[in-house]
Amino acid sequence: DPAARALILQGAGSRAWIGGADIREMATLDSNSARTFIEQLHGVCRTLRELPVPVLARIDGLCLGAGLEIAACCDLRLASATSRFGMPEVQVGIPSVIEAALLPRLIGSGRARDLVLTGRIIDADVALSWGLVESVVPSLELETLTQERLSMILDAAPGAIRAQKALCRQWETLPLAEAVQAGIDAFAEAFRSDEPRAYMQRFLNRLRR
Repeated sequence: DPAARALILQGAGSRAWIGGADIREMATLDSNSARTFIEQLHGVCRTLRELPVPVLARIDGLCLGAGLEIAACCDLRLASATSRFGMPEVQVGIPSVIEAALLPRLIGSGRARDLVLTGRIIDADVALSWGLVESVVPSLELETLTQERLSMILDAAPGAIRAQKALCRQWETLPLAEAVQAGIDAFAEAFRSDEPRAYMQRFLNRLRR
């Protein structure tokens, strides 16, 4: 949707944001159906990562396994103080896979290994100190925080936001010199529209008040 500006992912309540995949369903899988199952889940994650607009994870409650992988695909992760995070797959006989591969770049290799090799659960304060989430607030303040971040995104230039999201993805994979060049190209491309002039003029008008 060209008119879309952002996406917020949130759970239905405060018990779990996404508590992980259904263990009962996974217990019935064989090798072929397991491959289909995990490829479908990867498809969901890939779709989130490829969205051209910012994706905000509003996390309130458990964020485990596939839930944490989906959170890792988001651009901003905002959590309540009662949220819990983990990759407990090894405790039920399977490895953590697909977008668990994003964890080392978010929290470092050692901490990622801590999560996936032990299956232990960490609280929101630890997740914040590790850089797994960007903000932690009391549960009752989470909606306010989410709307504040959303408002800042919506107040920014939509073309610039999409360009920045694309650059963030490129920064993940390109060598430094190519990433810098991608930024130069994006900067020049931005001036093909009137958006920079309009938003710079808006900024200057605010200074005059």
